[in-house]
Amino acid sequence: MPKLVTIYGGSGFVGRYIARRMAKEGWRVRVAVRRPNEALFVKPYGTVGQVEPFPCNVRDDVSVAAAMQGADAVVNCVGILGEHRRNTFDAVQAEGAGRIARLAAENGVATMVHVSAIGADANSESEYAQSKAAGEAAVLEHMPNAMILRPSVIFGQDDGFFNRFASMARFGPILPLVGADTRFQPVFVDDVAAAAVKGVTGQASGIYELGGPDTGTLREFIDEMLAVIYRKRIVVNLPFWVARLMAFGFDLTQKVLMGLIENKVLTRDQVKLLREDNVVADDARTLSDLGIKATNTASILPSYLWRYRPTGQFDAIKDSAKNLKI
Repeated sequence: MPKLVTIYGGSGFVGRYIARRMAKEGWRVRVAVRRPNEALFVKPYGTVGQVEPFPCNVRDDVSVAAAMQGADAVVNCVGILGEHRRNTFDAVQAEGAGRIARLAAENGVATMVHVSAIGADANSESEYAQSKAAGEAAVLEHMPNAMILRPSVIFGQDDGFFNRFASMARFGPILPLVGADTRFQPVFVDDVAAAAVKGVTGQASGIYELGGPDTGTLREFIDEMLAVIYRKRIVVNLPFWVARLMAFGFDLTQKVLMGLIENKVLTRDQVKLLREDNVVADDARTLSDLGIKATNTASILPSYLWRYRPTGQFDAIKDSAKNLKI
């Protein structure tokens, strides 16, 4: 019988890439998600019955334990960028991660991989960063041999980074940024998945910080994105005090409406995060230590950002037509 891995949040942006890679490795994959009916797209990642969605809520002991029953390894990809109703940073990223690790230890699961984030720090001003650090501590308390991955901002087909700014660039001549001078080291989502596979299969353990080969400011990466989508925009760096006022208004709206409208624009906690660089530490173990060659943004962005060009998929045809001689 092939080995079984349970991937919590396995239908998410990162989780689906890990699920696909584990299926290719010959493992059975159980994708633990809150709404299995919305995760049916993962089933073709493997042969019939190899990859299956499974109902689970990381805030609940019973469902977390049920999802890992019979598993040889577990992967936790569950994370949030903003709080919404009962899905708080502590409940999801601290308590949720700890719950998975505790139950894995109690059920004799041999291996765990936990996806955290660069900047995880118990002393950070950001509640997001604090909860990530608390989640790491809880995981290591129960699964001391776990692999912890700390990626920088992750890019790829369905990312919430380049896609978001490219979408914004379609409207108006000005593109406002918060933290334009903050440094990032974007890492390709499939490289993160490849690192997770090393942990699941027992080839590596410990803490790794994952970043791509290119380091630059947010403004520099946005300029690269604008070049890919063939749009010229005036990039404006919003002062942090202005960003805080805007975020306060968005957060207040969500609170007054009791979560009926979720703040997906900008939160006060995100403003705090954007004040800090998001790059791999000099003394950290990285993708190269795992034998993985990091993928640069230049080789990937055109493959999915083309849809934000002025004429989308017809842009190349339009350029070619200019050379026709009638």
